[in-house]
Amino acid sequence: MFLPRRIQQQFGRYSRVDDIPYALPVDSKGAPAMMAAFTVDARRAASLLPGNELHPLRVSRDRSVLLVSVIDYKRTDIGAYIEFSVALACTHGPRPAPPLVPLLLQKRFGVGQYVVDLPVNTEVSVKGGKGIWGMPKHLARLDFRMEEGSVSSRYEEGGQQAVRVRIARPKPAWLPVRMAAVNYCAFRGLLMKSTIYFRGRFGFRLGKRAWGTLELGDHPRVQALRDLGISPRPFFTGFFPSSNGVLDDHFEAWFLTQPTLPTDTYPEGLQSVVDLGQDQTPMPPPESDGARLRVLQPVGPLPDAPPRGEARP
Repeated sequence: MFLPRRIQQQFGRYSRVDDIPYALPVDSKGAPAMMAAFTVDARRAASLLPGNELHPLRVSRDRSVLLVSVIDYKRTDIGAYIEFSVALACTHGPRPAPPLVPLLLQKRFGVGQYVVDLPVNTEVSVKGGKGIWGMPKHLARLDFRMEEGSVSSRYEEGGQQAVRVRIARPKPAWLPVRMAAVNYCAFRGLLMKSTIYFRGRFGFRLGKRAWGTLELGDHPRVQALRDLGISPRPFFTGFFPSSNGVLDDHFEAWFLTQPTLPTDTYPEGLQSVVDLGQDQTPMPPPESDGARLRVLQPVGPLPDAPPRGEARP
């Protein structure tokens, strides 16, 4: 895996941060992962980005991207857990970028994703991810299901359904991938930027072959997503049967600003993590069906007409 020399020099060293022990670098091994990308209204997406330096990454004049990614971490320093990410593709800088151009000049335009919601199913993952890197983690009931023709995940919290995502499983996972990805998160009134490096063999589908469904429930955390004008189907789906990753221990932060003085710390402060423990016991998965999720877009042909040569999900 390509890693900066500074990270390579940390192999064999140890650290304890907020009393959480780490063998450096902070890594994971053998994690299956799925992702789906939908287009959304760019102006509505901009309303969910904090401060004045994040802007929607536009794929056309008025459409941006919602990314739903779920990783089933099997081996990490803090045990096994599932992470369900809902994020908006974005750029970082003084002004919005032209459509598509940032994809060719990612460092110049600060390309990454702003993490809108990030449920996980263990307490220690919340304590580390939020307290150290500023990620908006919170405890929820999650699952990760790999079936013959599909991969899916559900997210439930407090007895309320939140999100369900399902994709037709791309076969085969033939493309070797080594890359870095940037996360922007809001915590303590700061915009925090972190980087993860990962590798694995990747299967993907584009355009009309990118089959998937996205459903929203009635949980308050996901109500803002309803106003984004999410496209009926994803334009991209992807799957790692197994991936390895390294989360950089270096991160950056800036003050979040607005035209008037905020009355509260956005979105929350250190009080949300200081009393958390290090329990690695996963929350139980969602109920077998639970309350039916509101279907955000037409389910389409996914249940009835799987791609040629693949089993029916």
